[in-house]
Amino acid sequence: MKKILLIICVSCFLFNCKTKKHVVTKPKKQPVERVSKTNKEIPAQTTVPAVKVYANDTERYIDTYKTIAQSEMKLYNIPASITLAQGILESASGNGRLSVKANNHFGIKCHDWTGAKIYHDDDAKGECFRKYKDAKYSFRDHSLFLKERKRYAGLFELKENDYKAWAKGLRAAGYATDRKYPQKLISLIERYNLHQYDKEVLGYGYVAPVEPLNKTTTYVVEKGDTLYSISKKYNLTVQQLQNINGLTDTTLSIGQELIVKP
Repeated sequence: MKKILLIICVSCFLFNCKTKKHVVTKPKKQPVERVSKTNKEIPAQTTVPAVKVYANDTERYIDTYKTIAQSEMKLYNIPASITLAQGILESASGNGRLSVKANNHFGIKCHDWTGAKIYHDDDAKGECFRKYKDAKYSFRDHSLFLKERKRYAGLFELKENDYKAWAKGLRAAGYATDRKYPQKLISLIERYNLHQYDKEVLGYGYVAPVEPLNKTTTYVVEKGDTLYSISKKYNLTVQQLQNINGLTDTTLSIGQELIVKP
């Protein structure tokens, strides 16, 4: 009996202890807001520089080298239009082998050159041409080539805005053997409006010379010309040619202008 009462008392004690305990509830976790990748902040759009589009390689060449040609004009008084036209013609608008492999845009041969060289077939097979680290040195060498050689001295007596006279003077001084060389240069200058770069440097453009009413016919002396060969070409005697031009001997200079028909 005592055992039964003892069990009942212990059971009641344990029951009362359980009811006195506080129920502890864990706090609910707050839902984590997930950010979708598509909702990330979009960075500000950067401006991509426009790519220039050229109608042809010649326009690209002009845009690339016009500033250099103008700089050379300021230093050496060679029309930028002439420099650009020669560069286009001699380098095939920058696509020729000499310009690609040697940065030589004007076909200048070695002569007394001590720098790097390249060999190329021109008037003869395997001729020596100058090689440059950068095309700008080719443009500078072209300026010096004309400025420092006596046979081109007559060019620098011409007006800087008279690209036609310069084109003819180059041929007369023996720069090129092609008789149509002046016409090719003039055609390029006028087709691509290259004389605008002369105007930008000088402040004034090309002015066509006024033809006199009683026009005389003149001839510009070229390499290899003699009074005899010129007189035969215009059905004159050497004496008549001398009298017309006030010459006392038969000496001629390249680029000299002679009256052949008064």
